[in-house]
Amino acid sequence: MAIMGADDIDAAVELTAASLRAVTDRDWSVHASGLEWSCYDTAVHIGSDFTAYAGQLTGRATDAYVPFEIAADPGTTPEGLVRIIEATGGLLSAVVRTSPAELKAWHPFGSAGGDGFAAMGVLEVLLHTYDMLGALDVPGWQGPAPLCAKILDRLFPHTPRSDDPWQDLLWATGRAERPGLPRLAAWRWYADPLRGERLVLCEVSPRVADDLHAGGTGGFAWADAGPGEGIRSAAGRVVKARDEGRFRPGWGTYAIVRADDGLAVGGIGFHADPDGDGTAEIGYDVVESARGRGYATEAVQVLADWAFRQPGVAALRARADEDNDASRRVLARAGFAETGTVCYELRRPAVA
Repeated sequence: MAIMGADDIDAAVELTAASLRAVTDRDWSVHASGLEWSCYDTAVHIGSDFTAYAGQLTGRATDAYVPFEIAADPGTTPEGLVRIIEATGGLLSAVVRTSPAELKAWHPFGSAGGDGFAAMGVLEVLLHTYDMLGALDVPGWQGPAPLCAKILDRLFPHTPRSDDPWQDLLWATGRAERPGLPRLAAWRWYADPLRGERLVLCEVSPRVADDLHAGGTGGFAWADAGPGEGIRSAAGRVVKARDEGRFRPGWGTYAIVRADDGLAVGGIGFHADPDGDGTAEIGYDVVESARGRGYATEAVQVLADWAFRQPGVAALRARADEDNDASRRVLARAGFAETGTVCYELRRPAVA
C-alpha cells in the first residue's frame, strides 16, 4: 500500500494554487462542474477539509468530527481564496509531518492516520480543482499521475486500474465513464478496509447500500454479471437498519474485492449485531467465476479476525445446508466447528 505524506500535500497544493491563480480574473460565483456549490464555495470547502482533517489528528478524535468550521471573510476575492487553500493545506501538511505514526483518528469512511488524511486531502484538492476549472473555462485539467496512483492505492482498493490513474480516479468518484464501466451513481473511499492476503473487504455503508439494494453497483466493478441477490438482500438489511436507527458501523455487509484487479467477487457480513451472549451470525457468497479459489475462506478469516478484536464478542455462528459441501468446507477451513445439522460456530481464540 502506498504511503502518502506531507510532501504529497505540498505538491498538490502548489499545483492547485498555480492553476487557480491563472483564473482569478473570472467569475467564481458560477457553479463548479457537477457540484451544487459555486467555485467560491468549493474553494472554501477545500480549506474546510484541510482544517478538519488536521483537527481530527491534533484533537485525537475518536467518534466524530471536532465541532468547528472555517469560513472566508465577507468580500474575499478569488486571490484570497487561493491563499486560504495554501494556508490550510500548509496546516494539514505540518500536522501530518509531525503526527506520531501510530496515531489514528475518526473519519466517517474509516479511521486513518496521517497517511490516510494526507490522501484524503490530496484527493479533495485535486478533484475540486478539476471541478472548478471545468466551470471556469479550463477543460481537461488533470491531476499528476503519481499522486493519483497513490490515492487509488490508499483509498480506492476496490477500483480496477488502467494505465491512466487520473481517469481511474475520475471514474472512482463518479465523474467519468470508463470503457465497459458506466459512470457511478454512488461511490465512496475506504480509509480503513479490512485487508487479507489476496482480498480487501470494503464495508457497505448505508448510502452504498441504497444503491446496491436499488439495483446499482454500489460503486464497485463486479466480476461476472454484477452483484448477486445475496449481497443485494444484505444491502437491504443495512438500509432497514439505518432507517430504524439500528445501524452500527462494522456490523453490516462488506463487498469482497480482489486486490490484484479491483473487481468485487462477492459479499460477506453479519446478519445483525452480536446478541446478549456476544455471538454474531455471518453469511457470505462469492460469484460463480471466483469460486473454488479459497476466496470465501479468506474472507471469513479476515472478518472473524476483525470481529474478535471488538470488545465483548465471544463467538461467530454460520449456517450451511447439508447439501452445500463447498460452504461446509469453507467453514471447516476457517476453523468453525459443527454444532448442529446445519450450524457451525467459531469461538474467540484463547489469549496465551
